[in-house]
Amino acid sequence: MNEQYNNNDLSHKNTDTINITQRALEELLEVKKKNNIPDDYGLRIGIKGGGCSGFAYTLGFDGKLYPTDHVLYFGDLKVYIDMKSYLYLPGATLDYKNNSSGTGFIFDNPNVKITCGCGSAIKK
Repeated sequence: MNEQYNNNDLSHKNTDTINITQRALEELLEVKKKNNIPDDYGLRIGIKGGGCSGFAYTLGFDGKLYPTDHVLYFGDLKVYIDMKSYLYLPGATLDYKNNSSGTGFIFDNPNVKITCGCGSAIKK
């Protein structure tokens, strides 16, 4: 499949794919740099079962691109999403928070109806 989307314009929300805030993008590129992750690796975003509400989000850099992956570009960052996870992520936004409540990456997914503190969700 390997559909490719270019989401360089971060000024609007794209409801067909995922969105990454500028703050999250900067943090992801910094993590990649600090950990000497090769330039050709992409950020793999996914959903897996097992959260207390049914799903948990996954993030990690990956050097392998599968034929059924969706590929998105956010400036210098490639994002890989497997076909199953892609069904649950349209319109979702990945952000990075660093405040008194905590630090880390957070998904805001309009497709969920139930969430919990572990970042899990159930699709509407």
